[in-house]
Amino acid sequence: MSDSRPISPAPIKPRCILLDIEGTIAPVSFVHEVLFPFARARLSSHLAAHWDEPAVREVRTQIERDANASTLAQSAMVDHLLGLMDRDAKATGLKALQGLIWEGGYRDGSLRSPLFPDVPPALRRWHAAGINLRIYSSGSIAAQKLFLSHTEHGDLTPLLSGYYDTTTGPKREAESYRRIATAIARDPNISAIGRQTEIPAGSILFISDIVEELNAAAIAGLQTRLALRPGNAPVAPHAHTAIPTFDSLFSA
Repeated sequence: MSDSRPISPAPIKPRCILLDIEGTIAPVSFVHEVLFPFARARLSSHLAAHWDEPAVREVRTQIERDANASTLAQSAMVDHLLGLMDRDAKATGLKALQGLIWEGGYRDGSLRSPLFPDVPPALRRWHAAGINLRIYSSGSIAAQKLFLSHTEHGDLTPLLSGYYDTTTGPKREAESYRRIATAIARDPNISAIGRQTEIPAGSILFISDIVEELNAAAIAGLQTRLALRPGNAPVAPHAHTAIPTFDSLFSA
């Protein structure tokens, strides 16, 4: 089967819901108008202040690996990262550094994550119903946890069982979703959910605002829903069921 056409598995009530963040559970505007400028404004000073700390050394190594460079001086690294930000690149090292910068803002109260109002009650409802909840976002896992532990609705991380980022693979490639489905199926905690000991790909639902991501997930055998949220970009023709809110989605 070619990976160029999405497959639509038979719809069943999902045992796991995999969620995108930007444009799905949170407004796109917060990421682009608050988080990205926050990281950009503090990029140079953060590197200067923490250059030799273990967390930043690890991120520097990843940034150099992403750039296929042996070493980057501090000024060259700043210029390189600003260029990646200008292109909205999904580079793993950049995302990890942004996460470290955002961590400071969340911890000192400068940042609080807004969510669409239907999201917190839906997460609590699904969690209470025994549905396993996970995140797959281009932001680093550390940044995802920060985002969801410092929301305007409080800490929602107790509702979530797993997180995936670009270290798993690009979000527009089917193999990334196959890896996630395999990881979920092998999670020993899944055995406590329902009678089955594994969650097959067809009982995982992925919700995103990006059609290409949904296409890749469908090819991997996952169920899909397209999030239609205020501020999202128009979408091309697609074969996915679209939802404007989570209010009536698997309420029982």
